[in-house]
Amino acid sequence: MPVQRLNHAVLYVRDVERSVAFYREALGFKVVMGFQGAAFLQASGSNNDHDLGLFEVGAQAGPSGAGRTNVGLYHLAWEVDTLDELERISLKLSEMNALVGASDHSTTKALYAKDPDGLEFEVSWLVPADLLTDDVLNARAGVKPLDIAKEKARYGAQTHGGLGISIPG
Repeated sequence: MPVQRLNHAVLYVRDVERSVAFYREALGFKVVMGFQGAAFLQASGSNNDHDLGLFEVGAQAGPSGAGRTNVGLYHLAWEVDTLDELERISLKLSEMNALVGASDHSTTKALYAKDPDGLEFEVSWLVPADLLTDDVLNARAGVKPLDIAKEKARYGAQTHGGLGISIPG
């Protein structure tokens, strides 16, 4: 039986409370369980037991060298349902000085941000399969700067995004 989807991710962080506060404010996660030095968070639109586990390793922990000096995870990607929600999160991440990039990957519209420990994550909206046109599919190899207003004009601010990957059946 093939793997269906990612159920949750677990991160090592310097300060659990600081990270919990960040993910609550930035992405609307809520704590569903925890104990000393650990917290388990759930995304507001999720029915998973938890979507993110956080384990505290202490202030002495060095930065992640993944992608620079070590192998390791580059980022996690969270999906949102509408371009309005992507825009709201973009504004919130900017306000928090956490937004580090915004890219148009043709079939995916993505924000990139870093949490308080410098761990990168993505928040994306996927073009629904029934709205994929040849020009969108043919542009998948390129990356352009994201213009959310332009995408809202094209697809609609409240159009529900695709799930997982938007490839026409």
